[in-house]
Amino acid sequence: MGISYGPLPASIVLEQAFSSRIKRLYCSWMLNIDLEFVSRLVTAAPERTARSLGYSRGKPAADSFLSVHHDVGKEMEESLEIRSFEFDQLPSATQFASQIESSNIPAVFKGCIKDWKAFSNWNPTEGGLDYLQERLGTSVVEAMLSRTAPIFYGDIRRHERVALPFSTFIGLCKQHKQKMYDGCDDYVEPELHRQVDSNLESPSLLSGDVAPQQLYLAQAPIMSAENEETVQLETLKEDIATPAFLETKKLAAINLWMNNAKSKSSAHYDPHHNLLCIVAGCKQVVLWPPAASPMLYPMSVYGEASNHSSISLENPDFSIYPRAEHSGEYSQKVILHAGDALFIPEGWFHQVDSDDLTIAVNFWWRSSIMSSLSEHMDAYYLRRILRRMMDREMVCISL
Repeated sequence: MGISYGPLPASIVLEQAFSSRIKRLYCSWMLNIDLEFVSRLVTAAPERTARSLGYSRGKPAADSFLSVHHDVGKEMEESLEIRSFEFDQLPSATQFASQIESSNIPAVFKGCIKDWKAFSNWNPTEGGLDYLQERLGTSVVEAMLSRTAPIFYGDIRRHERVALPFSTFIGLCKQHKQKMYDGCDDYVEPELHRQVDSNLESPSLLSGDVAPQQLYLAQAPIMSAENEETVQLETLKEDIATPAFLETKKLAAINLWMNNAKSKSSAHYDPHHNLLCIVAGCKQVVLWPPAASPMLYPMSVYGEASNHSSISLENPDFSIYPRAEHSGEYSQKVILHAGDALFIPEGWFHQVDSDDLTIAVNFWWRSSIMSSLSEHMDAYYLRRILRRMMDREMVCISL
């Protein structure tokens, strides 16, 4: 009779890696599953284990966490500093892969895409909105509709995905642009509602008081290797070009990002390497390395937005998320102007502020590490990673 070599259940692997108590405590801390449950466990857990994980006598202790990880913060500042490359210093594909991508540290490429047709054709100050409307007016796209605008959270409970003609979205951009020139900040008008509703096949999607700044064209696919049927804007590929240093990469997706008014995204990470290219406007990006995840309280790994932070941008509650008060100490900030590009490695948290009428294109591709991982090795790598993290915590305690 043959022997089955199916993958080991995760519960068995974890049981082998840790004692039951430490296993549950450590995974709850890393995955943010249930903080109340963690607190109850810590009350009964050895004091040494509690201190190593940043908790004290059943209560989250930001100070103890920071004291244990103080040296880690210093190391981040020195070893994870974002580099910037001018247009005449752009790396070759080989240099990018061996010196930048392999380090998993973000990098800025100044003027990287100034030779794109899109750089001039899409510019809202030079007739770009008319150009885009002419090229894609009949296409139907999905936009994010946020009731918390100008903040757009990835959590599906705080936004909707609504379908609307691209021409309708461009019309909103034009109206907002005109109001900017007129010095008017009142964006909500009955005429606007009627215009939006009349252009939709399903008017109920945007019924009620919907202002232009509540809509954000996020992740509209220009190319998708996995879901070709979802591609809405393939025509735009003629106006862009894959940067030369990505020419050897197998791209997973190319997306358009476009907002008509100022917007903020919630802090999140991507499961792919990302090159964010600014075609028009300006974006400010705040970045945190993966090691700073505990400061940002990622949502439960079992949820639909597990790659997003739980912390509210407009009114963070530090009594609930005490470590978040110190998250800025682990962050770096970059400002991107039209023509610039930013490499965001997988796993790096980033929070993005976009200026009025900002247009961007991003490229996603799988990292070499993820591409080379075979499913039958998952249990082994999980065990090795957990062991390494546990060893590091023990070193911190001994210090």
